[in-house]
Amino acid sequence: MVFILNHDKEALPPCHEAEARIMLRNGEAAIWRKYPFTIILKQQRENENDKREYRLKVDYGSRYTGLAILEGNNVIWLAQIEHRTIIKKLMFDRRNYRKRRRYKNLRYRKAKFDHRTRPEGWLPPSLQSRVDNIKAWVKKLLYLCPITKISYENCKFDTQLMRDAEISGIEYQQGTLTGYNVREYILEKFERKCTYCGKKDIPLEVEHIVPKSRGGTDRVDNLCLACRPCNERKGTKTAKEFGYPKIHEQVKKTLKDCAIVNATRWKVYDLLTYTGYDVECGSGALTKMNRTRLGIAKDHHLDACCIGASTPDKLYFKTKKVLKIKAMGRGRYSRTTTDKYGFVKAYLPRQKEFFGFQTGDMVKAIVPKGKNQGIWYGRVACRSLGSFDIKTKKGKVGGVNWKCLKLIQKCDGYEYINANFSPWLKPGVSLA
Repeated sequence: MVFILNHDKEALPPCHEAEARIMLRNGEAAIWRKYPFTIILKQQRENENDKREYRLKVDYGSRYTGLAILEGNNVIWLAQIEHRTIIKKLMFDRRNYRKRRRYKNLRYRKAKFDHRTRPEGWLPPSLQSRVDNIKAWVKKLLYLCPITKISYENCKFDTQLMRDAEISGIEYQQGTLTGYNVREYILEKFERKCTYCGKKDIPLEVEHIVPKSRGGTDRVDNLCLACRPCNERKGTKTAKEFGYPKIHEQVKKTLKDCAIVNATRWKVYDLLTYTGYDVECGSGALTKMNRTRLGIAKDHHLDACCIGASTPDKLYFKTKKVLKIKAMGRGRYSRTTTDKYGFVKAYLPRQKEFFGFQTGDMVKAIVPKGKNQGIWYGRVACRSLGSFDIKTKKGKVGGVNWKCLKLIQKCDGYEYINANFSPWLKPGVSLA
């Protein structure tokens, strides 16, 4: 389905692709936006279908968020947002650069940490970016489509039960380490000997089974004991790579994603209620029950179709494509690039726009000759000399002159891919 804007930029009911092609061919409309595809009418048209109701459904997840627009029991539009997971690493790198400058032999800088206060409801930037992605897309869809209602899956994860389904009573209330210091707990757990070489009565160190540099955490399941020689030999290897695969059996799956959803789910609910629309909340169990009843495959955008008690008894998919949206950001404030040791190796230009283009724009390149001859579509990476790179579906096309480019859509911080999907569950495939 294609979104339509009136001549005065008011949202009209979406139309079929064939109808949009006819209006574009006859000159009755023009392309307003490529992703999501939207046209704008050249002549004013009265909204004759005010009684039609459209419901936006949001399936929030820590890595992916599914979006669906339903008209009754017809699914007319689907999308899946991929959130940024690199923000924490970028902030960690920035902290290290600042720390180095602070302790280097430079001019004195007055400490600022005593004067900084966090506003009420503050979230870490890595979590706030997820909330902002949903906020931006809900606002965009409310502008492009005459949505009347919103459904939202508000899930809470019980991490204790996810770790041990049999836990109950006092143990559930007090947790694993009641009465223990973490170090004492690990010493007892591994019988005060090195996990790798088995030596006892020597100085031991608390060691990460999966190193923090490889995505490991500080939780007890990821800690063991090691003597200094074994710890130094292991370095940044995992215990499995170091030759001890059995230790990996103790490492349970991280609950980082569950913690992210638990910390931000009410923030997402608040931003949906601020829109002024009726917001229906549904649980994860209800979503799964609806998905099982309808025989729909498991995916984020398909889960979004099954949220809440408003899910109809039958669903008809009027679209066979899902818009995959990847959050890319709008660039960095840092104007230097560094090597693996943190030393500056190159300086970036201060300006963002070159010859009317900036990195991230969606472009069409018509290259008349040379090794890149042909027509290319993709995101552009700009250079000050005018020789740009284009990231296409098939790979990178380098060294394209800016005069060969035509702008399709300005950079908005996201990358888009239209993908085909099959909504129905194949015979013999589990819904879990």
